[in-house]
Amino acid sequence: MKAISIIGLGYVGLPLAVAFSKKYKVTGFDINNNRIKELKKGIDKTLEVSEEELKKAIKRGLEFTSNLEKIKKANIHIVTVPTPIDEHKNPDLTPLIMASRSIGRILKKGGIVIYESTVYPGCTEEVCVPELEKESGLKFNKDFFVGYSPERINPGDKEHTVTKIKKVTSGSTPEIAKEIDKLYSSIIEAGTHLAPSIKVAEAAKVIENSQRDINIAFVNELALIFDKLGIDTLDVLEAAGTKWNFLKFKPGLVGGHCIGVDPYYLAYKAKEIGYHPQIILAGRRTNDNMGIFVANKVVKLMIKKGHTIRGSRVLVLGITFKENCPDIRNSRVIDVVRELQDFGINVDVYDSWADREEVKREYGIELMDKKDLEIKNYDAVVLAVSHNEFNELEDKIRKVKEKNKNLVVYDIKGFFDKNLVDGRL
Repeated sequence: MKAISIIGLGYVGLPLAVAFSKKYKVTGFDINNNRIKELKKGIDKTLEVSEEELKKAIKRGLEFTSNLEKIKKANIHIVTVPTPIDEHKNPDLTPLIMASRSIGRILKKGGIVIYESTVYPGCTEEVCVPELEKESGLKFNKDFFVGYSPERINPGDKEHTVTKIKKVTSGSTPEIAKEIDKLYSSIIEAGTHLAPSIKVAEAAKVIENSQRDINIAFVNELALIFDKLGIDTLDVLEAAGTKWNFLKFKPGLVGGHCIGVDPYYLAYKAKEIGYHPQIILAGRRTNDNMGIFVANKVVKLMIKKGHTIRGSRVLVLGITFKENCPDIRNSRVIDVVRELQDFGINVDVYDSWADREEVKREYGIELMDKKDLEIKNYDAVVLAVSHNEFNELEDKIRKVKEKNKNLVVYDIKGFFDKNLVDGRL
């Protein structure tokens, strides 16, 4: 009888726990007591799992706990903790190491530990396994086994959910690899791909997002060039996109828990083995500087319209890292806000999707209330995130602009009518 524990109940862990609970005994573990209390009530602030779906899972036996002893009976532990970067853009493996130590304390003989957190190739066996051995006193590949199956959750996406995305699997021995693959195959409708080794699975995950990061960096660089040429980038991409094999990427701010982070994990490992990556880090530099470019462009547009910059007011629409999603992790909208503030501009941010307390804690920003949202009070409006709800603001902005021609509207996402905006990325 398989008993599964899921370590870390965020955007990745919770949907996985709900999916596995349809076939197995599952206990979700998280060190955040408030998160556990909310989940027990059927509340998921990430909005990845509906209240109805969560309550159904609880009814069929899904449990949540912050007590390590409660997952002691599990023989399969799946780790879905975050793997961020530190202030120097190096991997911060603290959550992963702490999770491994915790599991090591309750790991039983014959147990399997599967990691889903994004890491660099070799991390599972070089960093996590020694922690498991040390805490448990058990021998790797004799008394316990490990696997790696990279998460592919796309926050806010209700179409490509956890069971509908093909899953890469791997294990520390051929037999365990097959067992892990069979486990995931039992819940993943889209099927699985059994990788030949854990390192291959780790590498596959980290290059998925590195590839996307580089492609976005390319169009971001095009946007910088076309801006100097006075050409609309989106018009160019629309024309080029008529060719059947043109890759349709758009310029923008690259944040979030994966694309803006994973390339640094690969670069870190590359440098560790004596290779200094060129393209990966060049793409990162380009993408990391886009917020500064946007802010400076907005200021230039304001100056052209006769605004005094210091003391002016700018409204930024959106703070989450992507549209129609409450996830604020590594949102690069903050770069735009900070740069505008450095010019002495008073910046207000509105985003009903984001959690006010989380934004205050993470970025030190007080989100404004919808009742206080008056476009006429601002010298410039920056559309940073294309939430569906911002559609209703387009007419309001147009009406204000008809009376106040000096209002600057900058659209990072190409969301509003082209004729309404003064500039777009």
